[in-house]
Amino acid sequence: MAKIKVTKVKSSIKKPQNQKRTLEALGLKRIGQVVEHEDTPNILGMVNKVKHLVSVEEA
Repeated sequence: MAKIKVTKVKSSIKKPQNQKRTLEALGLKRIGQVVEHEDTPNILGMVNKVKHLVSVEEA
């Protein structure tokens, strides 16, 4: 499987609780923080749920 880099680019203030928990599950706490994940269907679904708060690129 390929890897993807997920970067948090926007704040989660005033966002629904499920989006905040999704960011936390991805390992993103601070703006500008970058994490690497495998591009499994689970991870891609989580990224799709918060796509307006993160940016994604191939690693």
